[in-house]
Amino acid sequence: MKYIALICARGNSKGIPGKNLKLLGGIPLIAWSIRVVQDIKSISKIIVSTDSPQIAKIAREYGAETPFIRPPEHAKDNSPEWLVWRHALNYLESSNQTIDALVVVPPTAPLRISKDIIDCIEEFEKGDVDIVITVSNANRSPYFNMTKNNQDGYASLIITPEKRIIRRQETPEVFDMTTVAYVVKPGFVQESNGVFDGLVRSVNIPPERSIDIDTMLDFEIAEFLYSKSKGDTY
Repeated sequence: MKYIALICARGNSKGIPGKNLKLLGGIPLIAWSIRVVQDIKSISKIIVSTDSPQIAKIAREYGAETPFIRPPEHAKDNSPEWLVWRHALNYLESSNQTIDALVVVPPTAPLRISKDIIDCIEEFEKGDVDIVITVSNANRSPYFNMTKNNQDGYASLIITPEKRIIRRQETPEVFDMTTVAYVVKPGFVQESNGVFDGLVRSVNIPPERSIDIDTMLDFEIAEFLYSKSKGDTY
């Protein structure tokens, strides 16, 4: 099967200014996503979708292609990433590039390894699936210790269990979605409006490899985990 990797990295970030070019272990964040897929044989090409000429330049230096600049309407704070995937697929179709699936590798999960992505591809190749997502074991549960407030300000569980649960271990197994990778059929992206509109399977990733960088605290945790993996100390 033929796959193309897509890395979506816009120039502006509210949580961490310049996030996608911020250095982790001396390497720009976006480069971590490029490097992790370069040795996966089933991935024939790595494309970066960005609105930033600077990000595009760095992406090319690390071996990715930047065949287009993402249009402004797909680079806003509230722009759905689903439509960014669709924009990239439209480019591939217009240039007569046919693939079996898109492998989306967000820059925000730099501590993933190639095996995590290969596992997603292998799960996709089992068939009967529109998209493969990645998850990690959740530390909290909507049945036990996750709450919401009603219009009067009173708190309740997000999901009320059928019987009283004393220990978290008694709750149904739940997972956190991660941004390690997605493997998705092109037609599903074109015809649907979101991940859970179709047949979804998941691959479980250890929490130390699934950190999702959205805030400076997330980045500092990633720095700690990276340093720990290299045997460094602060």
